[in-house]
Amino acid sequence: MLMAKLGLDGHDRGAKVVMAALRDAGMEVIYSGLHQTPAAVARAAVEEDVDVIGLSILSGAHKDLVPRLVQELAQLEADSIPIALGGIIPDSDRNLLKKMGVRAVFSPGTRLDEIVDSIRSLREKKSAKSGLKKSGSKTGKKPLKSLKAKKKSPPKNSRTLKKGKPK
Repeated sequence: MLMAKLGLDGHDRGAKVVMAALRDAGMEVIYSGLHQTPAAVARAAVEEDVDVIGLSILSGAHKDLVPRLVQELAQLEADSIPIALGGIIPDSDRNLLKKMGVRAVFSPGTRLDEIVDSIRSLREKKSAKSGLKKSGSKTGKKPLKSLKAKKKSPPKNSRTLKKGKPK
């Protein structure tokens, strides 16, 4: 599963608690980090071939960000990936979000075992629909850049020889 923080929301303590519970339950969890765009999350979900996308949105921007993510997933032919959303979500927005394609909505105070069971169920339903096919990218296109930071080698300077020893 991919856990993502969309937009400018910088509060990720709840997302980290949920990720720990999912990992403790034996699930692989990839964390996007803070301040991601819907396009970046959709690309990462396809590249990592995830079973579920988990979103944590506490900023109130769910009605703007979720439709953009759904659109990005559709453009990548990955709209079969279920979305679970947690955060400060008014009851009046839940039906709208479910119509957009969100399969589960969690509020603060939801028990961790309930979240784990729900994510497990979403994974099983997706696996059953896809026939357990896991052969690379869902789009058949070249893999995209991941959200994970890559280490860069230190810059070479005039004080470094070929073997890396100072002069």
